Amino acid sequence: MLGRNKDEVSREAVIQALSTVQEPELHDDLVSLNMIRDLTISGNDVAFTIMLTTPACPLRSQMEQESMAAVKQHVPAVDNVQVRFDSQVRGDSRIAGKLNIPVKNIIAVASGKGGVGKSTFSTNLAVALAMEGAKVGVLDGDIYGPNIPIMFGLEGKPRVEDNKMVPFTAYGVEVISMGFLMPEGEAVVWRGPMLHKAIQQLFTDVRWSELDYLIVDLPPGTGDAQLSLAQSVPLTGAVIVTSPQAVSVSDARRGAKAFQRLDVPILGVVENMTGEIFGTGGGEETAELIGADYLGAIPLDVRIREGGDEGRPIVATEPSSEVAESIRSLARQIAGRVSVMNRTPDPDLRII
Repeated sequence: MLGRNKDEVSREAVIQALSTVQEPELHDDLVSLNMIRDLTISGNDVAFTIMLTTPACPLRSQMEQESMAAVKQHVPAVDNVQVRFDSQVRGDSRIAGKLNIPVKNIIAVASGKGGVGKSTFSTNLAVALAMEGAKVGVLDGDIYGPNIPIMFGLEGKPRVEDNKMVPFTAYGVEVISMGFLMPEGEAVVWRGPMLHKAIQQLFTDVRWSELDYLIVDLPPGTGDAQLSLAQSVPLTGAVIVTSPQAVSVSDARRGAKAFQRLDVPILGVVENMTGEIFGTGGGEETAELIGADYLGAIPLDVRIREGGDEGRPIVATEPSSEVAESIRSLARQIAGRVSVMNRTPDPDLRII
């Protein structure tokens, strides 16, 4: 029993009780991680805020239940416990130093081959994170075949302010793409230095807001674009998208290995278009082959394709559908893994 007596509720006792509650992914207690804020005691009632490391926290309800139980168990005088939540995403410290942009984390979405729905997943991942309350942007890194404008239902050229492009905003997500800058139907044939410069400018010559996550939709394969990105931009991690077929698994494995050779962490593998037509199991096989986590599958559904064609991401237009729920679950897992990678306690998050 951590309380001093049955009739008294002390601040120290409540903090000590909360120090017994583990953050499930960071594997340390909430107090040591400086995640408790705004602790107030009014008579025998206690209230506090848990400062999450991402608004898309997949284990919020677990922490709420365990915190309430810990306080009531260890401080018997407490009658009521109110748990609130707020969030402050912790960032990859390398980004500001190298790129000087107000982005906390850069997540690449990649595949070894085309046709697996990578751009569709990038779009819905970004919208899902934004719907959770995160500040999100999407950078279309597919210089040769930019599809992100179609996915978001955007067209035209971005405004320029102070020599920087202002990204479009759709579904709460900031969006920039070479597709906004190219004449309709024109092909890009850049390689080497020109490609490298174009990719870097999409990061540095854009007036990004203070983003928690910048999702980078990469072209398929393991060519110049991926190499340029990994060498010039501090990638927090990469998500590998595959479909269930053997040929997709083979190509996804090569794509993942390329990132691993470039010391880019693999956040996990997503299997897209799973179901009777294409089968199942490719994502799990890919994850096993590359030694990464399997995050889950997105069922094959014609509404995803229709939403992509119409610029209407399914997580926003049909949020209660099975497909949307699977993507939101994947988004929370990815956000959680980013938090684990940036797990150093934030000195600005103090018990107040």
